[in-house]
Amino acid sequence: MHADEVPTDVGLVRRLLAAQFPRWAGLPVEQFPSGGTVNAVYRLGDDMAVRLPRIEGGVADIAKEHRWLPWLAPRLPVPIPTVLGLGTPAEGYPWPWSVNRWLDGTHPEAGGLTAPGPLAADLAGVVRALRRLDITDAPPAYRSGPLAEDDEPTRAALSELRALGGIIDTDGATAAWDADLLAPDWDGPPVWVHSDLMPGNLLVDGGRLTGVIDFGTTGVGDPASDLIPAWNLLPAGVRDTYRTALDADDATWARGRGRALSMALIQLPYYRHTNPGMAANARHVIREVLADHRHRRS
Repeated sequence: MHADEVPTDVGLVRRLLAAQFPRWAGLPVEQFPSGGTVNAVYRLGDDMAVRLPRIEGGVADIAKEHRWLPWLAPRLPVPIPTVLGLGTPAEGYPWPWSVNRWLDGTHPEAGGLTAPGPLAADLAGVVRALRRLDITDAPPAYRSGPLAEDDEPTRAALSELRALGGIIDTDGATAAWDADLLAPDWDGPPVWVHSDLMPGNLLVDGGRLTGVIDFGTTGVGDPASDLIPAWNLLPAGVRDTYRTALDADDATWARGRGRALSMALIQLPYYRHTNPGMAANARHVIREVLADHRHRRS
């Protein structure tokens, strides 16, 4: 998925385990077809996963999750990953890596939710629990500063999409981005956020939320970043339910919508050939945001 990605395979994982975690070396190892963009994931036995950063930008996430997941886990209403072991660079692999407890569940799919209302309530419950946490010594979250920080890469993505022709309504997307960019910045205290509540980072069973994964982006900042499921997953009919449950004012809601749009615009040209699931969700987000803006003007 990335030009500078470090290749991994089952053989590498077996060698790393044999050298550093021999108690697990005899377990079956199978590459998991994850749509995640930061880590390569390998199933280890029945109840563990090996995660190796694909790119250098994901390396710091390993230490962050090791530090904060044990603290977060008992304070959140659904299961999150447990780090069982930290690996070190070896066997030609250049970075730290981790062994985590496997969490069962499937990823929800926008447009295919069986219980969107209860799922919206479940998601809001996780976000509210995060917001209540003590922020002492907490790290800054990714995507948690002023929305204007994303203006340059968002406009670069719009230019790339415009050059491709016909992939999306670039004029409409530009107008929507311009409008949400006018929202006032967050002027309240920072709060804990996950900051990457994409469908691929959520687990469901029977339509209900059973887990949240990939906390490499977590930390404190603007609460708007955890509103993105309103456009990347939840249907329009329950969008206001999610907003009400999180008591989002107009400015925070606009920043959340702008954040969702910016992410989608950047992801679409980058992943359109290498990650079909991510590209499809990006298209969905863009359509939903533009429809939301049209409805707001009508």
